[in-house]
Amino acid sequence: MKKFQVVGIGNAMVDVIAHAEEEALARLGIEKGIMQLIDMPRAIELYGNIGPAEEVSGGSAANTIAGVARLGGRTAYVGKVKDDQLGAIFTHDLRAQGAVYETPFAAKTAEQETGRCIILVTPDGERSMNTYLGVTEFLAPSDIDERQMAEAEWIYLEGYRFDGPESHEAFAKAIAACKSAGGRVSLTLSDPFCVERHRDAFRRMIREDVDLLFANRAELMSMYQTDDFATAMAAASAEVDIVAATESEKGAHVLWDGQHRHVPAIPTKIVDATGAGDLFAGAFLWSLTEGHDLEACTRMGCIAASEIISHVGARPEADLRALFQAHGAL
Repeated sequence: MKKFQVVGIGNAMVDVIAHAEEEALARLGIEKGIMQLIDMPRAIELYGNIGPAEEVSGGSAANTIAGVARLGGRTAYVGKVKDDQLGAIFTHDLRAQGAVYETPFAAKTAEQETGRCIILVTPDGERSMNTYLGVTEFLAPSDIDERQMAEAEWIYLEGYRFDGPESHEAFAKAIAACKSAGGRVSLTLSDPFCVERHRDAFRRMIREDVDLLFANRAELMSMYQTDDFATAMAAASAEVDIVAATESEKGAHVLWDGQHRHVPAIPTKIVDATGAGDLFAGAFLWSLTEGHDLEACTRMGCIAASEIISHVGARPEADLRALFQAHGAL
């Protein structure tokens, strides 16, 4: 048995979450429902104008790994923070979930700070993310512990992390170490705009290295440059062993070996959609490494996503295993 069921690699961020009306987004010049990369001056400007906020450890793949750990999975995370106050918050929160986190800090003297994502949640539950990457952008091959990658059943790569000068090389090092030891590779596309920036690199990785692809409807259609979701799913399924595609309130799809199953969403009042896809992936991966079939993995993913959108923040508050049992998924 390998030491880790899942090792995640991605952004190490602190989420700053505030509620805002639609007009506030317009006043602050924020496009609703997407992730925008911002610089430090813009981060300071927004932080000073959003009102009361909650600060919690975040980062897309880190949320996924926290979900796996919360379910009792053996997991670790790789992502860069600075030796500063927000870096300490991130480290404590992730380790408190039960994940191994040993990525070396950027020095106190580093020019950039720990990354943060300023998230404005409108009354409909939609989140608009403004991301200052900070030192997490500078994840390097030297941050990848090949022994740790070799001890993983699965590695989980965050598409957002492609926005970095050495990230592609870091991912390649992790993939090689994992696969050489018989491990498997999963990737989340993260965001349609991320896909637009890195489509060729993503396509090459998907064809050559990825065993399991996570994406939502918009991301998958962007990747395969089509307006038809079914066409995009079929194209992805032709390139990768397993495709797990989410479709918001319509649930999720899983495709493998020429098979396709649809699992309905769990009806839930949306309070904050932040992290829904992250926890879908976390529950799916945990279920997969526990030996459940792919339709059951998808069902547990939908249940976990419904828990996350029922409250503010991207870390689960309820007992996920108890929820799985209540819905007959375990």
